[in-house]
Amino acid sequence: MKNILKYLVVSCCFFLLSCTKVVEVDLETAEPKLVIDASIDWIKGTTGNEQKIILSTTTGYYSPTFPTVSGADIVVTNSANTVFSFTENPGTGEYICSNFHPVIGETYTLKVVLNEETYTATETCIGVPDIENNIEQNDEGGFGGDEVEITYYYQDNGSEENYYLHRILSPVSKFPDYKAQDDENSQGKLMQEYFSDEDLKAGDPVNIRLYGISRRYYDYFRKLLAASGSGSGPFQTTPGSVRGNIVNQTHFENFAYGYFRLSEVDVKDYTIK
Repeated sequence: MKNILKYLVVSCCFFLLSCTKVVEVDLETAEPKLVIDASIDWIKGTTGNEQKIILSTTTGYYSPTFPTVSGADIVVTNSANTVFSFTENPGTGEYICSNFHPVIGETYTLKVVLNEETYTATETCIGVPDIENNIEQNDEGGFGGDEVEITYYYQDNGSEENYYLHRILSPVSKFPDYKAQDDENSQGKLMQEYFSDEDLKAGDPVNIRLYGISRRYYDYFRKLLAASGSGSGPFQTTPGSVRGNIVNQTHFENFAYGYFRLSEVDVKDYTIK
């Protein structure tokens, strides 16, 4: 009797395993919305003349790609009314400017005209300190002491409020790691940031990018992380849409997703030892 019972249990397990399949829920897809990726990044040591703005639309949950948007007229204007035109690489949704002139503290206005609707946003170009050269490595780092951990440093400006965006890319992550940070508790101090992973090994390259960002973008990005489920802590907001600083001047309710941001960026590469 015991053998028969054992046989039935094992047979049921195999039956359940053989019936396992991926089920795609038939979700309702909302009307596509315009997405304007207008991130102007001025990497230290470069002129910052080459810049790109990308237009796309939202799409269904299961779609692997985002549809690109062509046919827009895009310009960015500074406070002296100098106009920088962004011209599309035909059919790509990527609009390129080769003569942009970034200046720390300068205010810029974005204007996108598409399908007889005008979208605008205004933002200031924010500077950033250098990442110090003394990057440290700890092979017993992380919360459990079983991860390879690196620590990098940068000097905060004590005479103003500062906000930073960290982006770290390594071979162990399919997508970059992001973190938004302020200097509320580190005003004028040498600030530090950590990155660790148990799968890091000797020879792995780690690319570190530090962006200067505005308070408005800091608040926006933290909401974006929470809405995507990437926030820290056990109590997170319900995932949802987050609107940026881009306004539809023609039909306010027909808003676009995305953000117009201008940042100085410091880049540092580190190789795991």
